[in-house]
Amino acid sequence: MPKSITMPALSPTMTEGTVAKWLVKVGDKIRAGDVIAEVETDKATMEVEAVDDGTLGRIAVAEGTEGVAVNSVIAYLLEDGEDAAALGAAAPAAKPAAKPAPVATTPAAPSVRPTASATPPAGAMPAASGGNERVIASPLAKRMAAQAGLSLQGLAGSGPKGRIVKSDIDAALSGGRPAAIATTPTAAAIRPAAPVQPGAAYIEVPTTNMRRVIARRLTEAKQHVPHFYLTIDCEIDRLSKLREELNGRGEKEGYKLSVNDFVIRASALALKKVPAANASWTDRAILQYTSVDISIAVALDAGLITPIIRNADHKGLAQISNEMRELAKRARDGKLMPEEYQGGTFSISNLGMYGIKQFDAVINPPQGAILAVGAGEQRPVVKQGALAVATVMTCTLSCDHRVVDGALGARLLGAIKGYLEDPMTMLL
Repeated sequence: MPKSITMPALSPTMTEGTVAKWLVKVGDKIRAGDVIAEVETDKATMEVEAVDDGTLGRIAVAEGTEGVAVNSVIAYLLEDGEDAAALGAAAPAAKPAAKPAPVATTPAAPSVRPTASATPPAGAMPAASGGNERVIASPLAKRMAAQAGLSLQGLAGSGPKGRIVKSDIDAALSGGRPAAIATTPTAAAIRPAAPVQPGAAYIEVPTTNMRRVIARRLTEAKQHVPHFYLTIDCEIDRLSKLREELNGRGEKEGYKLSVNDFVIRASALALKKVPAANASWTDRAILQYTSVDISIAVALDAGLITPIIRNADHKGLAQISNEMRELAKRARDGKLMPEEYQGGTFSISNLGMYGIKQFDAVINPPQGAILAVGAGEQRPVVKQGALAVATVMTCTLSCDHRVVDGALGARLLGAIKGYLEDPMTMLL
């Protein structure tokens, strides 16, 4: 009897995915463990392995099909001695899922909808061939092109119906093709549910799986997690001096420390010192974690992902720095495995590199807290009754009040401040 190959749940939060590429074709012999397809989740592109031996009898979901629900049938496998007739009518032919209305310059869905007197926003350009064409590309291909500054206009796609896929972007970049900057808008305001204001021009940007997951999880966080915030200023002149000295040696030893590496190390040691804050809430019990796994927010074009430094309290600054650099690179390339971004016990979000002085971060459930880190800047301070200048960095701790109350949060934040202001203690 033919066996069904279903869309796997590649992560605990995955509900649907995109069949990015089939690596086998109908009639191919398959053994358990063979990689048969690539599936795009909300966070990364992952390989799907066969779990049984057999012959691929029919592909039920074509390449490029988006929004395929977990556990739905994507292909059928024939056992030895069976032929395609055994599939019968129970196995539908390959059929792409319906696509959302394209954001194109067609009369039905114009990319810009101004009033009669409005002018298109700067940088908006009509598509080729009289503005009636649109670029068909997979989400991963679009993300790769945006990161490389590569225009998809005029790029030939090798996927179904000319769809541009990952291999086409790889070929364009490796083949020395000029990376023209796209002239179409790549980011714009999304049309609100309520009617737009009269005279307001806008374009529609389809939401990605990642953006939808972020929206759902953080909406739930603000609705169900009672947030409160604690803010503290940290003087980091001694840290900056130590960082400069260590990086002088790091040129030979293969590391380069950032301020964020010190923040990760300080937070890990502080959570070890205040273990009650390394916890999350359940109705049955508060779960106090025995390992310190720090999730670090990394910004992507499609949204946000949080790769994890596991057992960060047992790792030195150089190891944290090298591991973080590798994780961030793989995150931007869409190559993280689920275990590399799921299951952290505490989060850090650093916007200091963008010049942000102070902000309040939203807790990433089920974690009990997240640290928001601002930019280090010179500020006037009072020392021993006299006015002085120091480099000050503002840190704000967002706490789940069910797990971390005010006094506990203050102890944790005070411990983080202590390590940042006396960084030599992080080396002990």
